[in-house]
Amino acid sequence: MDTFTLLQHYWWLLISLLGAFLVFLLFVQGGQGLLLLLGRTDDERAALAEALGSKWELTFTTLVTFGGAFFASFPLFYSTSFGGAFYVWTALLLVFVVQAVAYEYRRKPGNLFGERTYDLFLLVNGIAGPLLLGVLVGTFFTGAHFTVRPLNLVGEGGSRIISQWTTPWHGLEALADPRNLLLGASLTALAGMLACQYFMNCLDDAHLRARAQRAMRPLALLFLALFASFLAGLLTADGPHAAPDGSIVRVPYKYLRNLLQMPVAGGLLALGVLAVAWSILRGWRGDRRAFRFGGCGTVLTVAALLLCAGWNDTAYYPSLAEPGSSLTIRNSSSSEFTLKVMSVVSLLIPVILLYVRRVWRALGPKRPGPRRDSPAR
Repeated sequence: MDTFTLLQHYWWLLISLLGAFLVFLLFVQGGQGLLLLLGRTDDERAALAEALGSKWELTFTTLVTFGGAFFASFPLFYSTSFGGAFYVWTALLLVFVVQAVAYEYRRKPGNLFGERTYDLFLLVNGIAGPLLLGVLVGTFFTGAHFTVRPLNLVGEGGSRIISQWTTPWHGLEALADPRNLLLGASLTALAGMLACQYFMNCLDDAHLRARAQRAMRPLALLFLALFASFLAGLLTADGPHAAPDGSIVRVPYKYLRNLLQMPVAGGLLALGVLAVAWSILRGWRGDRRAFRFGGCGTVLTVAALLLCAGWNDTAYYPSLAEPGSSLTIRNSSSSEFTLKVMSVVSLLIPVILLYVRRVWRALGPKRPGPRRDSPAR
C-alpha cells in the first residue's frame, strides 16, 4: 500500500471514529425525546434537562467536527452531499439550532414563549435529530441521486460545477427509502435507550431512575428489532465495488464480504453488538453501569459499519443516477500533501480526548434531583 492510499485509509478511519462518537452522543437527543414522558413535575423535568444540558454542547461540537473533517479529507463528498442534498442537511442543522435556543432560554425569567414551548423544541430535536442523521448515514449504503464531472468544471453561464443533483428534492428523496428510514428509526430508538441508561447512571432520584429503567425496556426491544432488520438487509444486499480500472460494479453480499475480508471490522462489530446486548441485560435489571457498556458498544458497532462502507475498495457514496460517479476514498480525497499536513495535526487527538474527558466530568449534573428512597411510582 503506497503512502497516499495509506493516508486515505487513515482519514476514513478517523471519520468513522468521529461518526461513531457522534451516534453515541445522540443519547442527549434521546433524553430530550423522553423529557415529557419521564418528568412529571417541573422539578423533575428540570433535573432531567440539567443532566442533558451539561452534555449537549459535546454533541453539537462533534457534529461540526465531523462535518469539518469530512470537508478537509474528502472534499468531493462535502461538495456533492452538502451542496446537493442541502434540504435534508438544512433540516438537520435547523433542529440542532432549535436545541441550542431551547437550552439557552427555557428557564430564563420572562422568556417569550414559556418553558413548555422550549421543552417542545427539545422534543423536536430529540426525535428529528437522530432520525435525519440516520437517514443521511443510510445513504452511505443505499446511495443518492447525483453525478460528478471532475474534468468539466465550468457549467452553464460560466459557473463552476463539479457535481450535480439529479432530482428537485435535493436529499429529501432519501426519506422515501425504507432502508434509510429503518436505520433512522434504529438510531432514534438507540438514542432513547442510551438516554435511559444515562439517567439511571447519573441521577440520584429513585423515582426517575425507576421510570428510566421501565422506559428502557421497550426501547431496547424496538432497537434490537429495527437494527437486526437493517443489518440483515445490509449483509445480504449487493454493494458497490470499485474495480482496479476505476469502474463501479455491483457485487453480491459486498458488505458481508467486507466483514469477512477485514477481520478488524468484523471483530469490532461483534464486540460492539455484544457490548450493547450486555448493556441491555444490565439495564433491564437496573444496573447503573449499563451506560458504560452501551456507549462503548455503540462506538464499536458504528465504527465497524462505517469502515465497511469505505474500506476494501467500496464506494461509500453510491450514485443512483450514474454508478460511475460513485464516490470512493480514492477518487474523493484531498491531495497527498494536504492529508500529510492534516495527519500531523491529528497527532493532537489524544490531547483533545483527554480534554473532552475532563469536560465530561466537570460538566456533570450539579442538581440531580431530591433523594427519595421510597418505592418508585
